[in-house]
Amino acid sequence: MFHVLSQCLSSPTATLSQARQAHALILKLNLFSDTHLTTTLLSLYANTHSLSTPQLSLTLSSHLPHPTLFSFSSLIQAFARSSHFPHVLTAFSHLAPRGLVSDAFLLPTTIKSCAILRALNQGQQVHAFALASGFVSDSIVASSLIQMYLKCDRIVDARKLFDRMPERDVVVWSAMIAGYSRLGLVDEARGLFGEMRSCGVEPNLVTWNGLLVGLGNNGLYDEAVGMFRVMLLEGFLPDGSTVSCVLPSVGCLEDVVMGSQVHCYVIKEGLLCDKFVVSAMLDMYGKCGCVKEMSRVFDEVEEVEIGSLNAFLTGLSRNGMVDSALEVFNRLKDQKMELNVVTWTSVIASCSQNGKDFEALELFRDMQANGVEPNAVTIPSLIPACGNISALTHGKEIHCFSLRKGIFDDVYVGSALIDMYAKCGRIQLSRRCFDNMLAPNLVSWNAVMSGYAMHGKAKETMEMFHMMQQSGQKPDSITFTCVLSACAQNGLTEEGWHYYNSMSKEHGIEPKMEHYACMVTLLSRVGKLEEAYSIIKEMPFEPDACVWGALLSSCRVHNNLSLGEIAAEKLFPLEPANPGNYVLLSNIYASKGLWDEENRIREMMKSKGLRKNPGYSWIEVGHKVHMLLASDQSHPQMKDILEKLDKLNMEMKKSGYLPKTNFVLQDVEEQDKEQILCGHSEKLAVVLGLLNTSPGQPLQVIKNLRICDDCHAVIKAISKLEGREIYIRDTNRFHHMKDGVCSCGDFCQEFDAIHVVEASRE
Repeated sequence: MFHVLSQCLSSPTATLSQARQAHALILKLNLFSDTHLTTTLLSLYANTHSLSTPQLSLTLSSHLPHPTLFSFSSLIQAFARSSHFPHVLTAFSHLAPRGLVSDAFLLPTTIKSCAILRALNQGQQVHAFALASGFVSDSIVASSLIQMYLKCDRIVDARKLFDRMPERDVVVWSAMIAGYSRLGLVDEARGLFGEMRSCGVEPNLVTWNGLLVGLGNNGLYDEAVGMFRVMLLEGFLPDGSTVSCVLPSVGCLEDVVMGSQVHCYVIKEGLLCDKFVVSAMLDMYGKCGCVKEMSRVFDEVEEVEIGSLNAFLTGLSRNGMVDSALEVFNRLKDQKMELNVVTWTSVIASCSQNGKDFEALELFRDMQANGVEPNAVTIPSLIPACGNISALTHGKEIHCFSLRKGIFDDVYVGSALIDMYAKCGRIQLSRRCFDNMLAPNLVSWNAVMSGYAMHGKAKETMEMFHMMQQSGQKPDSITFTCVLSACAQNGLTEEGWHYYNSMSKEHGIEPKMEHYACMVTLLSRVGKLEEAYSIIKEMPFEPDACVWGALLSSCRVHNNLSLGEIAAEKLFPLEPANPGNYVLLSNIYASKGLWDEENRIREMMKSKGLRKNPGYSWIEVGHKVHMLLASDQSHPQMKDILEKLDKLNMEMKKSGYLPKTNFVLQDVEEQDKEQILCGHSEKLAVVLGLLNTSPGQPLQVIKNLRICDDCHAVIKAISKLEGREIYIRDTNRFHHMKDGVCSCGDFCQEFDAIHVVEASRE
């Protein structure tokens, strides 16, 4: 019977059921004291991969009458093969109480378990035992300890062990180089690479791959690609891991030639079956803007894998092809492909970043309905959609979701909420979110300053800038864009020049295009058009459309025809498809009564197939966001809206209000001009809000163009007549209207009364 049991337990085909039957027989026949038989039983239990087996095996091992090191070694090795690493450590801890001492063969397995679990304390205890027993001199034990310290991000401890090793093979050299690279210590990794060769140890593919990853992850893309070329020249043939390591750097450099060469190598070596290579190829082509090549790689994949799909969706989004991304996403979802949180987050971010904010919110609901849990990356990707359409209710719900899931403390979630509340007109809530952050980073500081600037609060923006410096956080170029924008909103030329000059002198930040655009806007708004034009002429690089657009807009405000023509002449080639530039120039001609010139520009627009951007506004009522177009009659409540607007106009006229028809730059009768003003989308949206909300409830409207002077005056009057706080967000800033007064102090209307006529011209 003993022989039969031994054969049964040693059989490679033995099952868990057979192990339990043999166990019962051992107990029945009182053979439990046989060390060989019980050790074999323990190994079989561990090798059957049953979730209940590890604990049972440990129970058995603790009751062995005469356990040996071989008994525990068999058990520990079996646990390790089955990836039951916590049980490896538990079993190892039973050695000392039994009077057993580990040998050099068992230690590496135990140390590896510590590394995988990142169990630093246990790892240090095993290290102490290895020192006391002298096993640390064993190269395999020492190498395992180095790997463990690297996994636990204890690079200094790993280096001490490494320097004490009498003989170091390519494996331990590669591990140290990869460890330095992973922690961003690229100089140390490079130095170790050179030292390795000077010691006569030649690198292998693992060594090269570790160095390539480190260079790429630290933004040294040129050096990574250069190192890849050196590797090829030295005769090393890249494997799938090498290709996956270098392609991200190729993509960041947008080096499509190198990318195509690597692609050819991948095809030649048959590496397209490697899912990581495919994902890296898709990512590279997406970054290079090669959508056709990226789509071809994706279409040639025999079986779509989730990582490849995520890379493809990201590439489409990066290139503005959100409709294609949605089509692919929906097709594979309908095919019952199991989509993970990265997939959902990718497509939500794609919609949020490309103007499909309603779709992003709908996808978020679908994601949860499909049982996929949003994470700390999903939420910051979605929150901008709420801010873009001023969906405050939805934004608050997502804020509550982040609190329930315990991810509000994530700095990127907090920063996104700061931005969302600011865009929804609730700058106080924005500041409260900032104040509640445990450790705000630069993104958080910039978000709150951007919010204040958007609301025209220059004083608060500058105060936050000084608070940031006092906290030890250094500003970046975006920080100065926020501060300069706030100065421009309020016409603070002296302060604007101060911050502009301090960029390079005090902070070592050279002005970029956006900073010049802010200064041009600032000077132009206060009527210093020639000074603004001088800045443009002195720019160290060619001005872009933002700079010339700022000048052209101000030329319209101040009716400066000569500079307006110069700015327009520069803008037309830069933005040939932007109708706004043509409309601005035509409005300058119209304001001067130069109708022939005005008609010439409009004919030019017609010949190019350009139409003016229609004016439209959003307002959130309850859980629904309504969009209204200028002079649009399609809204189901339009009859009630117009009736209410007529009543308000009568009340306003009684109190002295007169429509500002001078901003309707069309050669039509005065009565027709008043009719055009009545159809502006922001007025319609405000009245829709009045009809569908409780008295005294604040209203929030977003406008896709700048609010005209007449609408500004009308909505101010409505805020007083109806006793409402009304927030209007146009393309320029926020207007917080209450009791007939606007937060902009009418500064923007005095200097920025640009009105692109919304109604279609007969």
